[in-house]
Amino acid sequence: MSSQACERIEENEVSGAVRGVTLQPVEKRTITVAVAGNPNCGKSTLINAIAGSRLQVGNWAGVTVEKKEASFEFRGNRINLVDLPGTYSLSPYTQEEIIARDYLVHERPDLIINVVDSTNLERNLYLTVQILELGIPVVLALNIFDEAQAKGFTIDVSALQEMLGLVAIPTSAIKKSGLDELLQAVLATARDTQGRIPRALNYGVDIEAALEALSSSLKGGHADLLQKYPKRWLLLKLIEQDSHLLEETGYADQAAVESALHHLKTAHGEDIESILAEARYGLATGLTREVLTRPEFRQTELTEKIDRIVLNRFLGIPIFFAAMWLVFKLTFDLSKPFGDWINDMASGPFKHWAIALTSAIGAPDWVASLATEGVISGVGFVLAFVPVIFLMMFFITFLEGSGYMARAAFVMDRAMHSIGLHGKSFIPMLLGFGCNVPGIYATRTLENPRDKALTALLIPLMSCGARLPVYVVFAGAFFAASSGTVIWSLYVLGIVLAIAMGMLFKKTLFRGDAPIFIMELPPYRMPSLHSLCLHTWEKGKHFLVKAGTYIFAVSIIVWFLLNLPWGVQHKQDSYLGKAGQVVAPALAPLGFGTWQAASSLITGVIAKEIVVGTMGEIYAPKKEEEKKIPPFVEDLREVGSSFGKAVKESIGNVTSTFGISSLAPDEKEDRSSLKTALHQDFTPLKAYAFMVFVLLYMPCMVVAFAMRQEFGSWKWFGVAFVYQTTLAWGMACLVYQVGSLLGLGV
Repeated sequence: MSSQACERIEENEVSGAVRGVTLQPVEKRTITVAVAGNPNCGKSTLINAIAGSRLQVGNWAGVTVEKKEASFEFRGNRINLVDLPGTYSLSPYTQEEIIARDYLVHERPDLIINVVDSTNLERNLYLTVQILELGIPVVLALNIFDEAQAKGFTIDVSALQEMLGLVAIPTSAIKKSGLDELLQAVLATARDTQGRIPRALNYGVDIEAALEALSSSLKGGHADLLQKYPKRWLLLKLIEQDSHLLEETGYADQAAVESALHHLKTAHGEDIESILAEARYGLATGLTREVLTRPEFRQTELTEKIDRIVLNRFLGIPIFFAAMWLVFKLTFDLSKPFGDWINDMASGPFKHWAIALTSAIGAPDWVASLATEGVISGVGFVLAFVPVIFLMMFFITFLEGSGYMARAAFVMDRAMHSIGLHGKSFIPMLLGFGCNVPGIYATRTLENPRDKALTALLIPLMSCGARLPVYVVFAGAFFAASSGTVIWSLYVLGIVLAIAMGMLFKKTLFRGDAPIFIMELPPYRMPSLHSLCLHTWEKGKHFLVKAGTYIFAVSIIVWFLLNLPWGVQHKQDSYLGKAGQVVAPALAPLGFGTWQAASSLITGVIAKEIVVGTMGEIYAPKKEEEKKIPPFVEDLREVGSSFGKAVKESIGNVTSTFGISSLAPDEKEDRSSLKTALHQDFTPLKAYAFMVFVLLYMPCMVVAFAMRQEFGSWKWFGVAFVYQTTLAWGMACLVYQVGSLLGLGV
């Protein structure tokens, strides 16, 4: 049936006669097309299939909601696609609905592609009915049409076109079918905007009479509003008493509205908004019944069979944790060898080439040091995060695209209510155990700004992989017989404190009831590799481009702090060492009030694993030995061979163990000298207090910039900085002072 519908539309487009209108050729121009649709209707997949790598991702002005645009040529015409946020309606209740509505009303695109899920026609047509009120030409994309046919659904496309007064094209974004026909329909509709204005649907005698009465009133005293806004949409919003529009327009003629609504309220009641919603739902239901034929005997679908297991009250949570364990295992086991490879390349061949280049141009020693220790090390540090970030985003995108992530949030909803959140917030917090940065980025999936801020404040309490090197060194030095238990206790402490702080924030900064959790459970689908890669790139490049730039700059600043004043012989006398001496007295009640510990914690602000590197340089400095720089060709050979080893190690990590290999202590690196040196200033009790402080004190700079990017200001990072540093100091002090009183580990 879909092919017949497409053929009919193509014939109409070619002949220039659709609904009796003759299309005259006009000069080529740029066509702005807004793409609107419900969440989970395949809108993003459809746009990616059309635009591919031409898709540009940014934010809508003043908010952190993503804005996707693409510009491309089709049959000699330039088409600008604007992807509107997914919404169920155009009522101004959520940020996404306000953005979508304001764009359509104020920007007035040439045309709207309304993407409709063909397997959920009735629900999707509710938004379609509202879009038609705007009077903008519309092309309906009946997406996921292949799945509807597989379920035995029959959609009368011709009847739907006739009833709505528009062109409808069956499409399948995943299979990339119907896309050319869709773009042809866009061109045909754009060439004949007057003949393609959608049909004004009748909302019933009483509503239409009220609209007509109010229209007559507006023509008398508010004709400017009729010029500025789509007429039918304006009238409907005024009788709805839409607060967003009333505030925007300053319209205050309530007498005219009440006069127009007198009969409607008398016949149907006072709640006009509900009356209009019922009229729209009635039209959506009626349209569906007219054009959709379902099979007489409905079979149990695969989605329902899977959900009986996945959403089971007893099996749901264990299955969820098993799925998350698999994601963590694949992410870290696959990414660690490549992160190590990047680090090795930065400290080996890349550094060799920088030394050779600075020597060749006769640069002074400090420039060579800045290039190698500042620039190369800084860039290498950032790039080492790229494999874990992109792999994490890839697997999370897969879970989202497959439909499972919505189930995971549903399963965890009840537990999350105890800290004032709902189940969807659990996913970003879980990601925080791997790395807080993707956890912060994942908060963009939360619609409510309250949920987003509260979740972001709790994520840094999840012990990320960057803290693990600190735990490994200190646990190995002071708790060798029970190092695993000690490290596990730190992870548990972070979770317990996150629950406690969530309850505290719920009663202070975020008063009010936990939001009602309503989430659509989309059918299970196998996302395409092309779509997965595009979405992964969209999510991951924020870290690579923006956070990477910030860390690069901070790394250079730290180099100067460690090497100024010029000619400093001892790190204690550098600016960083002096800063450590200033901070040290504040850490004395915690048991580690030395300049060495303080300086290490200061550099740990950049990234927690730097704490170990700084301590290694302070406590157990290695003698510099003159090393001959290998030939360029040998370095190139090392780059290739070591990458091959990384690939083999990555595969071996996944297949060799049921644990997470990348989180195991690195036996290859000899830390014995550092461990011995630590005993000069630390006892087991001081060491545990130090690890507690590292677990809890302020987020690293990458997290800071991620929070700045997601929230558009430094406000919530400031809150996180203050409360986490206070919490870290208090908990570490409690551990040390109580432990000292009890005579534990002193």
